Amino acid sequence: MKISVVVRANSKVEKVEEASQGSYRIWVKEPRKGGRANAAVLRALGAHFGIPVSRIAIKSGHTSSRKIVEIV
Repeated sequence: MKISVVVRANSKVEKVEEASQGSYRIWVKEPRKGGRANAAVLRALGAHFGIPVSRIAIKSGHTSSRKIVEIV
């Protein structure tokens, strides 16, 4: 399953919100530097869907706030 994600890094809270079917907004506390926000996004999605992080991968948008994430 592929989903579209919009990330807000350096936030005060961490949460995952479904914007529409197949599209999510994610707030993470980590900064964008060094891929820390991307790792936080994977952890947040894993917790939201109740699956291990190893089953989630960012397919495109590694340096963008808009990402395509694949969940297997």
